[in-house]
Amino acid sequence: MSSITPFTKEQLMPQPEMLEIKKQKGELFIGLPKETHFEEKRISLTPDAVSALVAHGHRVVIETGAGEGANYSDKEYSDAGAKVSYDVKEAFACNIVLKVEPPSLDEVKMMNPQAVLISALQLKTQNKKYFQALAKKRITAIAFDFIKDEHGFYPILKSLSEVAGIASMHIAAELMSTASGGNGLLMGNIGGVPPSDVVILGAGTVGELAAKTAIGLGARVKVFDNSITKLRKLQACVPAPIYTSTVQPKTLVKALMRCDVAIGAIRGKDRSPVIVTEGMIEQMKDGAVIVDVSIDRGGCFETSKVTTHSKPTFKQHGVIHYCVPNIPSRYARTASVSISNIFTPYLLDIAEEGGFENAARFDKSLRNGMYFYHGILTNKTVADWFDLPYRDINLLII
Repeated sequence: MSSITPFTKEQLMPQPEMLEIKKQKGELFIGLPKETHFEEKRISLTPDAVSALVAHGHRVVIETGAGEGANYSDKEYSDAGAKVSYDVKEAFACNIVLKVEPPSLDEVKMMNPQAVLISALQLKTQNKKYFQALAKKRITAIAFDFIKDEHGFYPILKSLSEVAGIASMHIAAELMSTASGGNGLLMGNIGGVPPSDVVILGAGTVGELAAKTAIGLGARVKVFDNSITKLRKLQACVPAPIYTSTVQPKTLVKALMRCDVAIGAIRGKDRSPVIVTEGMIEQMKDGAVIVDVSIDRGGCFETSKVTTHSKPTFKQHGVIHYCVPNIPSRYARTASVSISNIFTPYLLDIAEEGGFENAARFDKSLRNGMYFYHGILTNKTVADWFDLPYRDINLLII
């Protein structure tokens, strides 16, 4: 007698495993609150970017006045299809919250549990309470200063470094003028007049853009860096022959004594190394200008002290010091367009992949930027810095 079974012979055979290929395209609900951080004027999405997102069926809520610092009106955002809200809580109640500066503890309280936060992390300015607040709300957080693309570059950091590099030269040129209390020198190359001398410390993105701008204005440029590879790369991409050197104290002192402008753009692993001592600064010309772009990491001139956009300079040993940590915010519109151009493709990609979970599964650069996943800390640097428990993101997203 044959045994009776509810299954057919084919059903009892080993079956192929069905893998999830792709979810339905997701609708994004994005909040743009106004920046409350001191002198922060940038915004993460321009009206053009909002228009592109809305055209793809996504919703954007922007707090009134959020774009004013970058000269974007509420009307421009409204015309682009965003909802302009007079209640900050409404912007923070969205599934995805986009900010330039990290939110304050009060702002984290306004966010919904399980929301996605995309902002800068600025590790040096954070405290343990901030991370505990995110964990409590089970928030997924991405730091745009940690997003690394497939070529090993940090796209948003590189973009903002380009703004800072070009801006540092324009700021120095402004400070050299008589109207700004400088020596009355023009950063240029006038017939029969010796050109200005510029010393740049660091041959990274900031140094490279500062050098290109100074050469474009007609200055004589000397670049110091301890990486021969970076100096070679700089020589290859600058449109004119350029003086480069490793950091040799005697050579550096001579260059600083003769220069009209010195730009600090050296970043260390934790703190920027102090390359220029107070003794070296004492030997610089009266009225010379220092722009310390590395000030957000402590600065590479011994006399540097943090200043603000409203009071940007001070004089020490007759040398004008400009030490504002947030230079791109001075050019808020350009910096906003730059950030927005990088954010928009990411957001469209997240929607295309069927939501954040799926996008993070396939996009390694998003995983690189993530430091919280549903309230679980996934960044080893943050964990070590604040002595917090940590899990590997690759084990959480499978």
